[in-house]
Amino acid sequence: MKTKIYNALNNIILRLSSGHPSNVKANVATSRQFPYEIQVVAENLYVPWAIDISNEGKLYFTERSGTIRVIEEGKLLPEPLITFRSPFVSQGEGGLMGIALDPNYSQNSFVYVMHSYLEGNQIYNRVVRLIEQNNKASIDRILIDKIPGGRIYNGGRLKIGPDQKLYITTGDAGNSASAQDLRSTAGKILRIELNGRIPADNPIANSLVYSLGHRNPQGLAWNSKNVLYASEHGKTAQDEINIILPGANYGWPLVQGNEEIPEVKVQKPLIHSGETTWAPSGVAYVNQGPWQEKLLVAALRGEQLLAISLDEKGTGVKNIEVWLLNEYGRLREVIHARDGSIYLTTSNRDGRGNPDITDDKILRLIPKREIFRERRRNYLRKVSCARFFKLSP
Repeated sequence: MKTKIYNALNNIILRLSSGHPSNVKANVATSRQFPYEIQVVAENLYVPWAIDISNEGKLYFTERSGTIRVIEEGKLLPEPLITFRSPFVSQGEGGLMGIALDPNYSQNSFVYVMHSYLEGNQIYNRVVRLIEQNNKASIDRILIDKIPGGRIYNGGRLKIGPDQKLYITTGDAGNSASAQDLRSTAGKILRIELNGRIPADNPIANSLVYSLGHRNPQGLAWNSKNVLYASEHGKTAQDEINIILPGANYGWPLVQGNEEIPEVKVQKPLIHSGETTWAPSGVAYVNQGPWQEKLLVAALRGEQLLAISLDEKGTGVKNIEVWLLNEYGRLREVIHARDGSIYLTTSNRDGRGNPDITDDKILRLIPKREIFRERRRNYLRKVSCARFFKLSP
């Protein structure tokens, strides 16, 4: 049985390698090699879509049904930070999606989120800034609205970059032509100031658009050299991990993968899945621990975590590892915490998975070395206490 599993993994990785524009060494990743211990932080959730972590270590996460929840000191607080009401709507792939805490959150209590809403009979997406007071949040300002939305292809990821700008991924919402239309905010990566204004150094003057030609980008991450990566769903397979350059065109719907056309200059992907389907979502760059300098990609349809080893510049792929294949089902978010742990969310209750009675979950991956150190510290504390009480008169 194990041989069959290993062979299946190897075939998958070889297919992944063949999708890359250059040769990629393929390694089979097995559970025996897994360098992290996995803890279930929270369960019985409804499609936890995105996570951000405060400087104090509190986890803030969205559920697609419309709530923001908080995990403090490892425990899920019983009351949501906010529950969105009408005109908020959660249909199909829409609902409450990305979240980002302000870099000065501990001082200003600002939270940025993206969600779907209904106006007339049309679904749109918007980005709002919330403000938290006494463990409750309310809408402080609408930063962008009327982003085309629908039951499919909404994008939805929010990240604050090293430049302190807010980056927003948007899908084409089923209208592929909009991805090439600079007048539309659909099928783009947008970039704004934290107050909603257009940055003066955006690649297109007086435009929110940072890059175009996207179908359904759902992940954003920067490496230590400030290279920006984004994940993207292809039409049928041909899923992509792209390096995002300001003003670049990523080709949808004109091309996919490594295709070219003479009429338009398009940016080729860092890597694509070829005929295999990943449905990549969250992306995280790891700067410490066992997976240091690897790019992690959470896969929905692929039900796996990809660990991509990059070259020194971060612009070439050396190796791909497949982890957690079919172990937790659909994986949507991955985020790397300051303490070296990695958080994942499952997405088995989104209508396309096979949930068990405890889904959905948030998982914490803790480096095994840290687990050993913590257990050793706890043991030494117990020994010290025992000796103290033994010696006490």
